Amino acid sequence: MFNDTTTPLSLLLSRRSGKPRDMIAPGPDAAQLETILTVASRVPDHGKLAPWRFVTVAADQRDALADLLVNAYQAEKPEAGKLELEAMVQFAHQAPTLVVVLSSPVAGSKIPLWEQELSTGAACMQLLNAAHALGFVGGWLTGWPTYSAHVRDAFGSADQRIAGFVFLGSPSKALEERPRPIWGDVVRAWQP
Repeated sequence: MFNDTTTPLSLLLSRRSGKPRDMIAPGPDAAQLETILTVASRVPDHGKLAPWRFVTVAADQRDALADLLVNAYQAEKPEAGKLELEAMVQFAHQAPTLVVVLSSPVAGSKIPLWEQELSTGAACMQLLNAAHALGFVGGWLTGWPTYSAHVRDAFGSADQRIAGFVFLGSPSKALEERPRPIWGDVVRAWQP
């Protein structure tokens, strides 16, 4: 196992997701966020299409986001109870920094949709790596808001999809390591 703690590889090996509900200030400032999103844009991108978009949601916009989520949820689920609606409000107010990542495929391109979607996923991962490199913790969440057309329309257009809500901040407590896959379960040599 690789044990060097002074290289970029050690940084990648130490990255962990944090729970957005456990993140506290500070989050990235404007310059740091610009760096994070610039790094997130440096991913494999067949055809140079940039099939992703980043939408930042400022701290003073979180109440409006909560209203959007509650209204969209109630429109889809009129029978929603108080706890479900409170969960939408809580989701909107997590962590100091929020980036909504959109899959924004280029229609009519010779590049397959699947490759464009993979590039979006790579952008999300690179965003998390960049945040970690700057000393922040990140959490990439999906859940109900990701699949709501009403929520999507607030951030993008009908030809786009929300890839996730990426929350960034500082950990309020030490991050716990989670179980990782067993090497032999996820890696094998090809046998022709």
